[in-house]
Formats: sequence, structure tokens, C-alpha cells
Amino acid sequence: MQNNSIQRGELIESHLEILFQVSQILSRTAHPSESLKQILAVLHEVGGYHYCFVTLDTEHSGECQLSVAHNEIPTPPENITYKPGEGVIGHILETGETVLLPRVKDEVKFLDRLKVFNPELPFIGAPIVGDDGLPIGALAAQPPENRAMLGERTRFLEMIANLVSQTVRLFEDVQTQKREIEDERDSLRRRVKKQHGFKNIVGRSDVMKQVFEQIRLVAKWNTTVLVRGESGTGKELIANAIHYNSPRNNAPFVKLNCAAIPDNLLESELFGHEKGAFTGAVGMRKGRFELADGGTIFLDEIGEISAAFQAKLLRVLQEGEFERVGGSQTLKVDVRVITATNRDLEEAVSIGEFREDLYYRLNVMPIILPALRERLGDIVDLSRFLVEKIGAAQGRPLSISETAVRQLQQHHWPGNVRELENCLERASIMTEGEVIQKEVIDMMGIKSRSPMKAPCKPAPVQMESSDDAIEDIDLNDDSISERDKVIWALEKAGWVQAKAARLLNMTPRQIAYRIQTLDIQVQQF
Repeated sequence: MQNNSIQRGELIESHLEILFQVSQILSRTAHPSESLKQILAVLHEVGGYHYCFVTLDTEHSGECQLSVAHNEIPTPPENITYKPGEGVIGHILETGETVLLPRVKDEVKFLDRLKVFNPELPFIGAPIVGDDGLPIGALAAQPPENRAMLGERTRFLEMIANLVSQTVRLFEDVQTQKREIEDERDSLRRRVKKQHGFKNIVGRSDVMKQVFEQIRLVAKWNTTVLVRGESGTGKELIANAIHYNSPRNNAPFVKLNCAAIPDNLLESELFGHEKGAFTGAVGMRKGRFELADGGTIFLDEIGEISAAFQAKLLRVLQEGEFERVGGSQTLKVDVRVITATNRDLEEAVSIGEFREDLYYRLNVMPIILPALRERLGDIVDLSRFLVEKIGAAQGRPLSISETAVRQLQQHHWPGNVRELENCLERASIMTEGEVIQKEVIDMMGIKSRSPMKAPCKPAPVQMESSDDAIEDIDLNDDSISERDKVIWALEKAGWVQAKAARLLNMTPRQIAYRIQTLDIQVQQF
């Protein structure tokens, strides 16, 4: 009696140790097959169980395959399968019941396909159950030679099988979610690539055909691209087309408007920062360059970055390396750089506001976008494309009449394609039916093409015999709009933005941002 108590105590202690080690194995994020191998090893080494193996219906085919076997079993024959009702394992799969054989040779249904089991010893097989409560596999083993306490050993293997069931079900759920996420990701990539393909850059004019050819040629290489053109010409659209038609199209595409970020935050935004690098840096944060590793980064309004930051950007372009703000570790990235500007960079270089070496580094492959007034013939296709896009966003069929399109061609469009799209969106709101008519376009103020004029001057202009001197205005006069003040400064500075910024006590980035938001037509000389 005392011996039985000792044996039971030793068995309980052994099983508790196995459970502890199994829980540690399952808490690690290993592949189920690796976890199962480790569990079978623990059953053998700690519990003395022999020839442990697991079968699973991983393909949901209705029959189980030998998935994992302890290395005590010699290399088993390949493609061992068990159909429901076939042998002892098949009985477990068919009924979901645990099987205990006191002695293997007494059971005629025991197939012994592995050719390793001791016919004189017991055999235990427990079901592994799926989400629907039906068996999807089995855990089997031969207990130690001592036939005592077979009931306890059977219940214990049922416990292990239950733990294995939970792990397998969790892994299958994760795999299902992973496949769904991958399918959704691939679908989104296809949709984004379609949205940003060449079909979305509308134009059949000769100048646009040249732009298309440049995009097609440069997209397949890692060359740095500088997209140039007036505000509203679609520079970001070109950057999208280059990335999504390049070998990097499945990698990240990260964008940043440099003019929209203050100087003191731009470095952190692009290069990231370490925890505690400055007030508010409560944790480490990756910058845009790090996030774009392997892909493309698009830096809009590149002409507005400060002189101090230009040197740091140059290093990334030359060496592909940088440090996070507050950090000492040098990080290397593989990033294709596309930049854009509506600024005269050559002028900025000549007056010392833009580094010449950075200019040449950025200007490897320039793509110059024409203003809309230079390709009025494209307005027919552009209008129809934009109206269809607006109609889709509004959830209704929408088109535009031929007379309305001809009316649009009579405008010089200082705001370029952006202005055209805004005009058509306003026209769609004023249209109750499905066709935008000429009368609605007239209501938008698009009546006839007038000669190109510089924006009206907000301040008195005194003409002198030797120079068109512009009178100063009172910048503190609230009756003068901000738009008029900016135009006055640009006129005063000969339309050199950096000089105009100094007149208004602004940074070049700030005045460029106001030129864009106030829809001011920049004059070129």
C-alpha cells in the first residue's frame, strides 16, 4: 500500500513537471511542429513515455498524416496516413474517444505502421479536437513498462492532447487571419497600383507624351528624380506613378511635405528620434527614411528646407545613412528618393539659399510638368476623367457637355489641374441632373480666355522713368488681405520668393506654403 502511494506521488510529481515544461513550450511563439517536437521530447525524457507521435489533418482532407514523431522512432516511412475508422488511430478520429490498450498484441485493429511498439506493453491514444469539437488528429504514446496507474496516465495524455488542440487551433486561426490580411494587402496593392498607374495621368499633348516617356524610362531604375512644375500640376501624381511602376512597388511609399513641417521638427520627422531626445520624446520613434527602407520616399516642397538641414539630407543621399535625433547608432537604409518643387532652385543656388552640391544630387533626373495653360488641348480628356472621378465619389453617374468643355478651354487656369478639379467639383454640386452644362460653368466664373495677367497689385504702384518702383504698404494694415500682402512682397522682390519672405519676415517655406494655399500664380522671368 505504501509502495502504491510512493508510486502515485512520483507519477503526480512527474506529470506536474511535464505540465510546467509544456506550458513554457506553448508560451513561446514557435511553429506548432517545433512546439510538438519539444512536447514529445518532454513526455519521453521526463515522463518515460516511448514512441510518442502526433497525427493531424492539416489539409482538412478527412484523413490524418503523421505530423511529428519523437526521435526515438527511426525515420518513419513518408506519407503515413490514417483514415477515420482505420485501425486504432482511425477509431480515435472517427469517434473522438480516447483509446487505452492494456497490451498491444491483444488488439487486432492495431496496425503498427511504425513498426516500433512493444507488443507486450500498453498503448494510449487521445484525440486532438478542432474548433467544431470534432477530432482533427491524435496524440499517441506507449507508457513505461510499469502497467500501474494506466487510468491516471490516460487522463494525463488527454490533458496534453487538449493543450495541443488549443495550440493547433490558435495557430490555424492566426494562419487564416494572416492569409486574409495578405489577400487584403495584395488587393489594396493592386488597387493602389491601378489608381496611380499611367492611366491616371491624363493627357495626349506632345509635352505630356514626353513626360510619360520619361516616367516609363526612369521608373525601372533607382535614380533620384526631381519633379518640377507650378503648384497644382500634379507633381505627387508623377511620384506615385514612378513608385508603383518600379521594382519597388511592393515596398513602402512614404510621403512628406517639407513645407508643412517646422524646421525644428523636420529632422525628427525624417530621421526619427530616441527616447528622451527632447521634451515630449516619450519613446523611440522611427523616421520617414527608416519607414521607407526598401521602398521610396517622396519629399515635396524640397526647395523650402533650411540650410542646416540641407547638409544632413545630403549625407543620406550620398551615403544612405543617418542617426536618429538623440542617438549615436548609425542606421543605413536603401531608399529611392523622389523630390518635387515649384521653386526656382537655380536662383536659390545663385543667392546662396540652396546648396549647390545638394542641387546636383537631387537634379539627377528632372521631370518638368507643363502648366495647364500650356496644354489646353488636354482639358477635354482631363474634364471627363475628373467628372467621372467626382461622380464616383458622390455615388452617382455624372458627365459634362461638349459646350461646357469648350467653355473650360477658354480659361488660362492659373491654379492648373487642381483649380480645374475644384471648379468641376463645385459645378457638380450645382448640377441636379447627371450632366454638367455650360451655364453651370459660367456660374463658376469661367467665361472667356483673357490675356495672361499678373495678379492684381494690392498696393499703389508709382511708375518712375527708370524703374517700375512699387510703393511700400503698411503690413500692419488689417484692411489689406494676406493674399495682397504676399503678392505685394513678390512684386517688390521681382518674384524671388526668398527675398519676398524677408520682406514679410517669413521663412522661404512659409511664403511657399502661402503661395500654394492662397492660389497665387507665380510669375516666371
